[in-house]
Amino acid sequence: MSRREIRRMLMEPKQRFVDRPWVVPALMAAVLLAGLGIGIGVGVSVLDGKPERQARTAWEKAEMAVDRPPRREGQTVPLDAPPPFTPIVNMPAPRPGGPNDDGMVYDMPEGTGAEGDDVPPPQEVAVAVPLILPQPSVKPTQPNSPAWQRYAVPAPKTAGRPMIAVVIDDLGVDKRRSERVTMLRAPLTLAWMTYAEDLPRTTQAARHRGHELMLHVPMQPMGESWDPGPDVLEVGVNPEENRRRLNWGLDRFEGFVGVNNHMGSRYTGDRVGMRVVMEELKKRGMLFLDSVTTDKSVAPELARNYGVPFAARQVFIDNEQSVAQVLSQLGKAEAYARKHGAAIAIGHPHDATIEALSQWLPGLDAKGIVLVPVSAIVKGNTP
Repeated sequence: MSRREIRRMLMEPKQRFVDRPWVVPALMAAVLLAGLGIGIGVGVSVLDGKPERQARTAWEKAEMAVDRPPRREGQTVPLDAPPPFTPIVNMPAPRPGGPNDDGMVYDMPEGTGAEGDDVPPPQEVAVAVPLILPQPSVKPTQPNSPAWQRYAVPAPKTAGRPMIAVVIDDLGVDKRRSERVTMLRAPLTLAWMTYAEDLPRTTQAARHRGHELMLHVPMQPMGESWDPGPDVLEVGVNPEENRRRLNWGLDRFEGFVGVNNHMGSRYTGDRVGMRVVMEELKKRGMLFLDSVTTDKSVAPELARNYGVPFAARQVFIDNEQSVAQVLSQLGKAEAYARKHGAAIAIGHPHDATIEALSQWLPGLDAKGIVLVPVSAIVKGNTP
């Protein structure tokens, strides 16, 4: 090749990359594929989120409107993702209504509801309070045994009949309704909020009326906008800070058999956090009742590993707050107890719940069902 030809080749303009015939079709195909992928991702996320948004009912939003003491923030550290969850027992379904979990509703202002809908204000219900006789002894029945046995309320003789334990959560914040719950027929199992006021006096008054006591511990839910209250146990918080918060609650009053989770759809699925709970309950000889606000709870597995007495609820009785609906849910608890021998039902101090229980409790004997404290069912599950 001559110097003239070489010089001509060097001086000729090079073809740009975008001028090549295959480049434009390739770029168009890439843009189409990217757009299709984004569209599919957005569509899946919207479809996945739709049931949860529809499930955010008025009672979920009302719970977050409750006045709560300010939270005390702790040190946060990054933690590795928990290993995959493998259930070891058949767990009941989590509470309908999404990750708000607990569903406690106090007085709801008129005109507020789910998705901006208007709802009628709650109606005051006149409650028929049954007599509570005879009263069990309030002294520990087994002084040298673990707390879950030492403070257990003596259970009636079952003679092979099905048992139902009714747990009422979120007590102590609404003092008036909490007092009305304690006047119902014993033995109910009453779970008191860690941050409620005057707990030593109010809990012992409930104990004197024949009810078993538990501590209702705030645990982190899935929804970041929902505030379970102060000293909530949280994923990502230094385990020792979670331990401090838990022990603060455990020291609030005496005479309770164990704890159950307030909310906790995120926290009860976290192995690092739940190990702290099981370690402290093991030290204190207490039981754990899983409210089952998520199907990813690691509580049953860790309770078995740590030797912590354990039970899980089967029925929520007041997702819908009407006397008829609560009675219907209690009927489901009866059916479960007849089939499996025992059932745990959880509710809250709503007017409708209190009225429904005042109607339902006196008729249990005629149905051949025995009302027992949670500890009695745990004994049946404990080797």
